[in-house]
Amino acid sequence: MAVAAPVVGLVAGEASGDLLGAHLVEALKARRPDLQFAGIAGPRMVAAGVRALYPMEKLAVRGYVEVLKYYLEIISIRRRVKQHFLAQPPVVFIGIDAPDFNLALELALKRAGTPTIHYVSPSIWAWRGERIHLIKQAVDRVLTLFPFETDIYTKAAIPASYVGHPLADILHGYPPQAAIRSQLGLPLDVPVIALMPGSRVSELQSMARLFVESARRIAVAVPTAKFVVPLVNRETRALFEHAVGRVGAIDLLMLDGHSHDAIAAADVVLVASGTATLEAALLQRPMVITYRMPRVSWWIMNPRRYLPYVGLPNILANEFVVPEFLQDEATPENLAQAVLDLLSDAPRRERIRQRFALMLADLMQNTAQKAADAVMPYLENSPP
Repeated sequence: MAVAAPVVGLVAGEASGDLLGAHLVEALKARRPDLQFAGIAGPRMVAAGVRALYPMEKLAVRGYVEVLKYYLEIISIRRRVKQHFLAQPPVVFIGIDAPDFNLALELALKRAGTPTIHYVSPSIWAWRGERIHLIKQAVDRVLTLFPFETDIYTKAAIPASYVGHPLADILHGYPPQAAIRSQLGLPLDVPVIALMPGSRVSELQSMARLFVESARRIAVAVPTAKFVVPLVNRETRALFEHAVGRVGAIDLLMLDGHSHDAIAAADVVLVASGTATLEAALLQRPMVITYRMPRVSWWIMNPRRYLPYVGLPNILANEFVVPEFLQDEATPENLAQAVLDLLSDAPRRERIRQRFALMLADLMQNTAQKAADAVMPYLENSPP
């Protein structure tokens, strides 16, 4: 009688988790070709061989108010995924980020005897630090992306492994600015500003017009400036095009995806807080960080912050290396002026670049292999 192939369960909730999951799956398959993978997956994970019980897009919602709109559907999906893995236990379950979804799922599976790993530490150092108690109950090991995080878990007697950030491995040695500009048809002798208003529809709804109005002000001050914006799908592109139509045309190149090219081509990046800020830092580009969300979400979340900054580059540096403008301070006037200040100050841009180069070196750890190293001991009882 044939023995069923061992299954690794995974759940990713957004594009950054899909990238992490795909690289981890590929690294594990190289060591254990017999492994099967199933769970909630995005396109990269599916391409790597994960059987998607549900598409990742079902979980890609951010903010309290936004989550409420989809709460019943998300809870129903989690219940069905839990039932699936309780009925067909994986040899190990790996929740990739999405802590509000994954920690409750991990708790149920761990209590049922399935080893659980949480990949990407929740930002308990920034807010909601009380979650460490749930993490301790729910998780056998945490895989952290940033070096300072492992100390937090060690002090709480939670096994943790620092694996670095895959974006550092990916973006190390990225083609130089001149090559990318040539590829995109952008001139070498004019200022280029990358606009990164987010990847979610909800983010574009909140920020597309803000970004376009900021760009218009920059263009008035610097008529030769060119703008490039990567957009992840037709819906986000339509929202941005609508904002351009309402505000007025700018010298704008829209890209279907290719966010790294947009950043690498730029002199300065105007970016919504999130993973894109880290991408800009690892590509060693000066940036202005901003974010807007529905006012109710802001009222709930802002008082719970522990740190004065929200952008990952500033958090990692433990200081304001680049400016941030959040919520009511996120105005076209403030954003445009901050971008113009960076454009006019070459020595400051160079200091920022040098700081980000050190950050890149710290985070470049061959992440997929280190993550696979941490997972392999949990597969020892599943013979090939």
